[in-house]
Amino acid sequence: MANDKEDITRRKFLREGLWGACLTGVGTAAGLTVARNNRDNTVWQIDPYKCIGCGNCATYCVLERSAVKCVQAYAICGYCDLCTGYLVPEPKALDTGAENELCPTGAIKRTYVEDPYYEYTIDETLCNGCGKCVKGCLAFGNGSLFLQVRHDRCKNCNECSIAAACPSRAYTRVPAGQPYLLKRVDLAK
Repeated sequence: MANDKEDITRRKFLREGLWGACLTGVGTAAGLTVARNNRDNTVWQIDPYKCIGCGNCATYCVLERSAVKCVQAYAICGYCDLCTGYLVPEPKALDTGAENELCPTGAIKRTYVEDPYYEYTIDETLCNGCGKCVKGCLAFGNGSLFLQVRHDRCKNCNECSIAAACPSRAYTRVPAGQPYLLKRVDLAK
């Protein structure tokens, strides 16, 4: 009789264990489905307040030309003659000579407005997302230049290789309906 109770207990244990394993499997599958659906409704983006302009966006993107481009918050820009996002540190002259420009591809265009103001625009077709202008603008300027993932170019990979290489953890998933994280005047540092 004692042996029968042990068999029933063992059978019950195995049956309930199998039932628990099935429930765990179903729960895991449901969780993965929800996570996938949430991921499908989000896109990768760079938080401009965390980005340090390290250069990884230009080199780690899976595309031949990075989907990351420099953008400018014109409301924050000082339109300075000595723009540290445009000119190399200690330039020979405050002009548009290539030896004075910080951008290796010439993507930032400088246009005279009136003394002492200049307007800086970014030609995204030339921008490689290297972040040199961002780093310069953060170091000595007001931070009006920053990087953003352009979604018309991005593959929206499951695991973004740039996000994995980002030392400041500036990459995040954001709702696809609001894909850009822009700098605002009231939040500028």
